[in-house]
Amino acid sequence: MSKLELSYSGYVCAPYLHNHESIELKENWMNSKNIENLYFVTGTFSSDSKPYFSDSTNHYLLAKFKDSRNISKILSKHNQDKTSFMFNIKDELFKREVVGNVNFISVYYLEYGDDVEDLQEIANLLLKRDKIEATGLGNMKTFCSKPSKFTFPYSENIVVIEVASEKSHQSVKQYCDQTKRDANRKGMALSNLFSLSILEQLK
Repeated sequence: MSKLELSYSGYVCAPYLHNHESIELKENWMNSKNIENLYFVTGTFSSDSKPYFSDSTNHYLLAKFKDSRNISKILSKHNQDKTSFMFNIKDELFKREVVGNVNFISVYYLEYGDDVEDLQEIANLLLKRDKIEATGLGNMKTFCSKPSKFTFPYSENIVVIEVASEKSHQSVKQYCDQTKRDANRKGMALSNLFSLSILEQLK
């Protein structure tokens, strides 16, 4: 009996390599009703996460999707030799209207993520940051035609943050890093996986 695959909304980040697979993927997502927003972004990996994703590249397609099952099928079909990331959001901590357009998405992971009080504390910290438009908790799946040397151990404890700001990407990254430091000061092991700077909205 096949295992029932649950559906989640979330984000998908696929390498844009200017090859046939990348271009076909872009066209597919531009025309897909499952894709709410599509962006061209640069990705910056943290020193902690780089060893796990040594095949990372600079430019990615970032899409916000409604149904994860559809995304899994497409990424499996268009598998590349650079890693694609899918973030299923299981719990939306909050979503609100903020001034400006989303121009930065930061992905974090918790080294332990089972404590409900810790998660509530993180949600409270993020709520105080007025440039954060949305944040959610979920898991990460990766797709790559080449097997990874190391398995990323924190895939079930992912935190995704959307930031809207007119300031530079470097300035917004510092803004996000301050939130991480605030969490760490309270004893929560929140670490940066990577940051995505939005260069262009495609959809």
